[in-house]
Formats: sequence, structure tokens, C-alpha cells
Amino acid sequence: MMLGGSAKAYVCAEPVDMRKSIDGLAQLVAPLLRGDAFSGSVFVFLSRRREKVKLLWWDRHGFWLAYKRLECGRFPDPQVLASRGVTVAELWLWLEGVDLSRTRRLAVVNAIRIA
Repeated sequence: MMLGGSAKAYVCAEPVDMRKSIDGLAQLVAPLLRGDAFSGSVFVFLSRRREKVKLLWWDRHGFWLAYKRLECGRFPDPQVLASRGVTVAELWLWLEGVDLSRTRRLAVVNAIRIA
């Protein structure tokens, strides 16, 4: 299971019933995240108390579903992430408990040639 660095992740701001599996979550991608479940992007769904998260993505042959349950604590507030797509690297940080609303990114460098 490898996710490319260019893959985008989209976080659902609304809590989702964690009893849903692949088919149920895939049906929520379009109405809740305005995305295409078959795009290869990662779609992130959280429980109401933010102690459970499910990741859904398509990889050419089928869907992957990853599930994480925290034994202590809660995932950071997803509102900031839900307002924009995040990179897979940012997603992993968020899953580790890093509050991305308190971080800043380096400016993007638009290079056109090597000096």
C-alpha cells in the first residue's frame, strides 16, 4: 500500500457513521466532498467524537480502507483541513496528532531551470 506524494487528501468536515464500510463511504464522496471516489485521492472520514478515522482510496484494482482508533485523545479539529485539499504528507502528520492549523508552510518555489 503506497500513496504517491502527489496524491491529494480530502477531509470530510461532517462526522460520519463509522459502521459504514467501503461502499457506504464511497457513496458519500460525491455529496460530502464533491470528489470522485475513483480518482486515486484519499478521502478521510471521522467519527463524531474524533477518536476514529477511516481513509478510503482507489488504486486501479480496488478500494483500500484504512481504519484507526485512538486509545487516548482525539484527532485535531478537521475544519481547517476540510476547507482545502491536503497532501498525503500533511495527512500523515494530522493522523499523528499534529494540529496543522498551528503550522505554516514554506513558500512554493516555481523553478524553471537549474543554474
